[in-house]
Amino acid sequence: MPIIIPNDLPAAAVLASENIFTMTEFRAAHQDIRPLRIGIVNLMPTKVVTETQLMRLLGNTPIQMEIVLIQLETHESKNTPHEYLDKFYVPFSKVENDNFDGLIITGAPVENMAFEEVSYWKELEHILAWSRAHGFATFHICWGAQAALYKHYGIPKHALPEKRFGVFKHRAWVKNHKLLKGFDDAFYIPNSRHTEVRLEDVLKISELEVVAVSEESGVGLIVSRDGREVYAMGHSEYDPLTLAAEYFRDVQRGVAIDKPKHYFPNDDVTQAPLVNWRGHAYLLFQNWLNYYVYQETPYDLRALENE
Repeated sequence: MPIIIPNDLPAAAVLASENIFTMTEFRAAHQDIRPLRIGIVNLMPTKVVTETQLMRLLGNTPIQMEIVLIQLETHESKNTPHEYLDKFYVPFSKVENDNFDGLIITGAPVENMAFEEVSYWKELEHILAWSRAHGFATFHICWGAQAALYKHYGIPKHALPEKRFGVFKHRAWVKNHKLLKGFDDAFYIPNSRHTEVRLEDVLKISELEVVAVSEESGVGLIVSRDGREVYAMGHSEYDPLTLAAEYFRDVQRGVAIDKPKHYFPNDDVTQAPLVNWRGHAYLLFQNWLNYYVYQETPYDLRALENE
């Protein structure tokens, strides 16, 4: 089934070329069906890239969805034109009284700052609190996951001695967990971060369950006991060349950076990366949508307000 997106969103052409089924708002309006309503709070500077990556994964399921792109109002994007944001994004205040079947809160390149030093932290705090009352299930990614764990449970983030950069092998911490249904014994997740959430801190919180861990990169996936919150420390949504683009960008800027680990064949930056995380990325989002959103969310989203 398709994802419903604005009629002329640029991502539509990319997704169509990859045989990802999308549907315009006009066509969807003429169907007698209630699609899942998924809000994406996109904190990344490269918004078009990130929204395309996420929609690629969301659109590979048999569930029809309406996508709402949400932007902060206390932060001015420097990398995305105002015209684009005005056309395709909705200010948070316009949806603050709405309810969503699912929410996705992305990462952001501000992890070296204390949470309280981030210019839009107050608004994000409000959104995180709002998400628990207005979103049935929320998927948090990288810094967005760290921010939510700090806000909801007081779990701190810790600076790493060097950037955790590359594609890392993970294993299930909990066998037969719904979020990992269909996963192989070992699976891979791209990471690009300067900070981490430590396993021992998460294990102190009884409301949380660690479901995937990497010996090399640490905690990978966390799920709340009620299934309403997923925290992903890495970036399963990344494109094949996302890490390469980041590496070459920093090299050109003169930034001291190691090559991403387990990424370039033979550690040779002239060779194209071999993607080994794509299948599990699709499964991860499919399992989240199926088991934590579609099968659990109320038909009438107004019921969320009474929980």
